[in-house]
Amino acid sequence: MKKVIALVLAVVMVFALCACGGGSDEKVIKIGVYEPQTGANGAGGKQEILGMEYANEMCPTVKIGGEEYKIELVYADNESATEKAVSAATNLVSEGVSVVLGSYGSAVSIAASDTFKNAGIPTIGVTCTNPQVTEGNEHYFRICFLDPFQGTVHANFAKENLKAEKVYCLGELGNDYDQGLINYFKEAAEKLGVKVVTESFPKDNSDFTSYLNNAKKEGAQAIFAPVSIQYAQLIVEQANAQGIDIPLLGSDTWDNNTIVQATVDKNTELYVSTFYAEGGNPDFEKGIKDWMNADSARIEKNGGNDMLSAVTVMGYDAYMVAVEAIKAADSADPAAIMAALPGVSYTGISGDISFNETGDANRDSAFIKSANTEKGIWDFVAVQKA
Repeated sequence: MKKVIALVLAVVMVFALCACGGGSDEKVIKIGVYEPQTGANGAGGKQEILGMEYANEMCPTVKIGGEEYKIELVYADNESATEKAVSAATNLVSEGVSVVLGSYGSAVSIAASDTFKNAGIPTIGVTCTNPQVTEGNEHYFRICFLDPFQGTVHANFAKENLKAEKVYCLGELGNDYDQGLINYFKEAAEKLGVKVVTESFPKDNSDFTSYLNNAKKEGAQAIFAPVSIQYAQLIVEQANAQGIDIPLLGSDTWDNNTIVQATVDKNTELYVSTFYAEGGNPDFEKGIKDWMNADSARIEKNGGNDMLSAVTVMGYDAYMVAVEAIKAADSADPAAIMAALPGVSYTGISGDISFNETGDANRDSAFIKSANTEKGIWDFVAVQKA
């Protein structure tokens, strides 16, 4: 009787496994998503992820060696914190990912770089613009422009468009992204004859009143603050509360719907540099907005509406570049994908993407957008070159 019962149980388990997909021969290749979903840059990370998820829905499989592989996204939240970076990266390595996308935020990208390097896993930066991300390594690539370029773009815009003779720069103390961009801006601005005053605030600061008043006392005609979304929103709100109407210049991190909505009905003049402007590809925009509106959770991740962020477009393009590299390698092996990446060329939604000898994207222009304080949307201003 015991043997009969054991046999029956075994048969039941086999059918249960088949019902749950346990007997499937489906082949899977994993792409790691190394992005902040919490912390100061959580809002931007979620928007970047939305682009990857939409791309995954549009392109859910890839052929390798003549066989079809399902592409699975594996997530690790770096929490916008360098002290959490290695742990998040290690989790992706342990999951057996073949390539990694991320991160929103240069500091966490730099902090996790060696973890991916030591594991031999190629990584594609999406909007991490600090030069240190790719310096001195062969595993990190990226599809965005760099901060020396972005800083120069802002310096030119301040001089040519705002006619600024003095600019006040503000960044978080010890933050590689903030301080790097300020240094590049200062170098370019001073060559143009613009005087630059710099200050730094401590991590987790929430009161920017004294800094904004310092900018006013200095007689600055513009404030350049390449800070995180969390700080940017506070700066917009507090500048308005103090009656400080000095034009604000924000880097790519400011291209977020929560920030532009914070300017509604306020006396705010705000300009941002970014990777894409709505209207550039109407068919794509309709598709991704329909997709977002089909799920309230996606709208929530996007900040409560379907306004398309440039980082979402970049997330989409980064995923597609990874797929092109997998195709070129014709392999799920990270080493083969890494070897194929330098030769990848892809026409994305954000433009043509290819890599130079350091793994950086060949990009020579940025979009400048301004805040429409009546409608709470971004208005296209110009395509700016360095």
